[in-house]
Amino acid sequence: MFILDFLKQMRSKTLDTQNIDRGILVFENTSEVIQAENILKAEGWKIRVMGPPPEIRSGCDLVIEIPLIEELNILRSLEKAKALPLEIVPVSSPLLKPVNLFFSKDFGKYLMIRAANMKLTIDKETKKIVNISGGGCPDVPYLAQEMVGKTLAAAPAPRKIGHTLCGYALQLAYEEMTRQCSL
Repeated sequence: MFILDFLKQMRSKTLDTQNIDRGILVFENTSEVIQAENILKAEGWKIRVMGPPPEIRSGCDLVIEIPLIEELNILRSLEKAKALPLEIVPVSSPLLKPVNLFFSKDFGKYLMIRAANMKLTIDKETKKIVNISGGGCPDVPYLAQEMVGKTLAAAPAPRKIGHTLCGYALQLAYEEMTRQCSL
């Protein structure tokens, strides 16, 4: 019975990520990480974008954590889309654990989520975005202009209007904020 359950989980690509070995896909730049993330999520893979451990930084501030048992299938998907990583690193030691990109801070009336270098703050009662800060990319003021004063539901997704690493990090904060507000 265990084998049948395991095979069903493998087929549905929802294998419990806490009970298997993890690996990290390392890419040359953020654009490649975003492209690979889109490809893998569209195919239903259980992946996470994380900060790289200092030991394997390659210039890109992001890596993709994958179930190592699915490495070959994931690589096939990425190869088909011509989006192969520079390297795959097994997470076999505590020093190679990827860094969580999220930090939450509850200020009573307000909730702030930081993802990488970007911060998104909302009014907890109204769900209105009251502040966007951080980063140093040229599209941050535009993102703030388009999002501040709107509710999470009404604000445009940063990924749709941003074009930089800061826009991508803000998208992660926006998704985490949406997740936390729906609990």
